[in-house]
Amino acid sequence: MTDTADTRPLTGAIPSDGSALGLAGYHRSGGYEGAAKALREMTPDGIRDEVTKAGLRGRGGAGFSTGRKWGFLPRQDGGQRYLVVNGDEMEPGTFKDRVLLEGNPHQLIEGMVISAFAIQASQAIIFLRGEYTLAAQRLAVALAEATDAGFVGGNLLGTGYDLEIQLHSSAGRYICGEETALLTSLEGKRAIPRAKPPFPQTSGLWGCPTVVNNVETLCNVPHIVRNGSAWYRSLSCGEDGGTKIYGVSGRVKRPGAWELPMGTTVREILEEHAGGMQDGYRLRGLLPGGASTEFLTADQLDVAMDFGSVEKAGSRLGTGTMIILDDRTCPVGMLLNLEHFFAQESCGWCTPCRDGLPWIERMLEAIENGEGRPEDLDLLAMHVDLLGPGKTFCALAPGAMEPLGSGLKHFRADFERHIAEGRCPWRQ
Repeated sequence: MTDTADTRPLTGAIPSDGSALGLAGYHRSGGYEGAAKALREMTPDGIRDEVTKAGLRGRGGAGFSTGRKWGFLPRQDGGQRYLVVNGDEMEPGTFKDRVLLEGNPHQLIEGMVISAFAIQASQAIIFLRGEYTLAAQRLAVALAEATDAGFVGGNLLGTGYDLEIQLHSSAGRYICGEETALLTSLEGKRAIPRAKPPFPQTSGLWGCPTVVNNVETLCNVPHIVRNGSAWYRSLSCGEDGGTKIYGVSGRVKRPGAWELPMGTTVREILEEHAGGMQDGYRLRGLLPGGASTEFLTADQLDVAMDFGSVEKAGSRLGTGTMIILDDRTCPVGMLLNLEHFFAQESCGWCTPCRDGLPWIERMLEAIENGEGRPEDLDLLAMHVDLLGPGKTFCALAPGAMEPLGSGLKHFRADFERHIAEGRCPWRQ
């Protein structure tokens, strides 16, 4: 949270000692000033327009305009509508939302208050990954503090606006990252995606208009309202507004997460903030936005980490959290590990995903164990096509194909060596 409009980063108030920022500390950092401004001085349409002008795009992976997403709700008819926060964060290699939830839960609550008012929702739900027990504890404390202080509940800040916020710890399935599967799970049913249309903004939770936003997305909203869209855009290096929490995991000297201007280059994140590769290791490639993105290679370090630039480079920004592949890690083994995860997490609703992902896992396992055949590479490439965009019920399988397809492209010689030598060359 910022002390002033231009001197501190959005997450700057997160304590460095691993504790959570309480209500008093959040107030000292300007907390709930954005909510007071929104509820007392702005209209719902005005908030939505300001967020749209700020260029805030969804931080959950898809990168859709947040203000435009809110605008898809039907005109207010007095009926029930919901705001749902996606805090499931099951994407391998991604941990940015956990940092926000554990360090500054009030920032999310304030973002929810403003966003719910903007879409005129009286009910909001935080759908939290079940394993995030510390985040759940700290959110519960923060919700109690916010309710006692009049920021959550009835007649918020004396404006007549009512908002109830509930915390729901999920059973924990990757498919719940897909917003319609998340809503189905909230309704107490098997977590499977829904056919679209209708979209959740028209018919979502229990058939009511619903907006689903990511944790990091909503944490940006108080700062936009408090400081204005022009200020928020000025924080960025490119077309997309604001800052982004970038993360790095793998054989680097300082793995972690950092809030930086949107559009910071891969090179700066990797070399300056993550400290570069560990001694004795060389970079071969990286997944720029979690496991379900395509590899970038060592000659693409000057790519700006924003939605458009990463797409032009042949991948996706996704969650903005890099997974590093070094020269001592077998790329086939890495892909086997990823595809095992995706096969395990398939909801089983459609045939290409339910049956195709286990086939891919078995072929990769055979290659890794020295039992692969030359024709297996063509079969893998065929599956990349058959499980691609538009050929499955949701984006789980196409996302699983992104690292595999790019891995076959960039590291094909490694696959061929496994088959030719009848073993994994990285095993001693």
